[in-house]
Amino acid sequence: MSEQEIELDQDDLYEHYKFTASTGQDPLRVDKFLMNFIENATRNKIQQAIKAGNVLVNDVAVKSNHKVKPFDVVRVVLAHPPHENLLVAEDIPIDIVYEDDDVMVVNKPAGMVVHPGHGNYSGTLVNGLIHHIENLPTNSNERPGLVHRIDKDTSGLLVVAKTEHAMTHLSNQFYDRTTERLYYALVWGNVEGEEGTIEGNIGRSLKNRLQMSVFPEGDFGKHAVTHYKVLERFSYVTLVQCKLETGRTHQIRAHFKHIGHTLFNDERYGGNAILKGTTFTKYKQFVDNCFKVLPRQALHAKTLGFEHPTTGEFMRFNSEIPEDIVLCIEKWRTYTVNQKE
Repeated sequence: MSEQEIELDQDDLYEHYKFTASTGQDPLRVDKFLMNFIENATRNKIQQAIKAGNVLVNDVAVKSNHKVKPFDVVRVVLAHPPHENLLVAEDIPIDIVYEDDDVMVVNKPAGMVVHPGHGNYSGTLVNGLIHHIENLPTNSNERPGLVHRIDKDTSGLLVVAKTEHAMTHLSNQFYDRTTERLYYALVWGNVEGEEGTIEGNIGRSLKNRLQMSVFPEGDFGKHAVTHYKVLERFSYVTLVQCKLETGRTHQIRAHFKHIGHTLFNDERYGGNAILKGTTFTKYKQFVDNCFKVLPRQALHAKTLGFEHPTTGEFMRFNSEIPEDIVLCIEKWRTYTVNQKE
């Protein structure tokens, strides 16, 4: 059967994904192309979708060996709406730091996804929020209560809007960069200087959509600024405090990788390999033990400040550094002291 002969009634299908190939896209099989773009997808599942006629390139169903070229529009369409649109309330424990009639501040644990998406349709913070609060306002992405987010394996503070007014007010604060957001991060290497600023547009990687890349020049990506201050130095890693001026996806993770200081144990950006240190077996074992203690990127949203949407009062919240990061830091502190003796 040729590509043109696969019959589809597209009116009955829902778009789950849509990607436009970049200017520099080398010809690449569509199944491999989608592997780079869809998180948690297996090649087998992608090939099944292709066989069923659910993968379209420029609105034509294609086979697995179809080559994607620059500017091609690749869509995955299925017979049911995206799961993230089918929100289900779940009785999930939420660590509530503060709550009133307008806002709620929560301390999200590492490992919890903020909102439903591919591969994570239940157990998310949003599933818990809609169980806890009725009639949460939705943003432009249909995500109840959310005005910002943090990554699955990042821990820390989030503010949730409980009313339409609060959502508009808080969204404007994030847009105008008047909120205060401080993160603690453990990064590979000895960071130069005691403080600094990283600037560079952040956009989807042209090679791997699951990563963000920094584009120092040109119009690609969105303007991003991260200020940092060194808190403590260990032998081959540094503890830094990051102050976000902007709030781009993976901003701290991408910015620090860009300057050669990838976050410790950040698997997606290569920080789960030994990037600094010695070749001794004993050292390798030490780092592996650190990875076991902290099985995620070493990033915590420690401080969050914003103007209350009703009272106008500036509110600031702090959270404790989670035990996994504390234990990892203690290991590095002990290692550094022993190394100097």
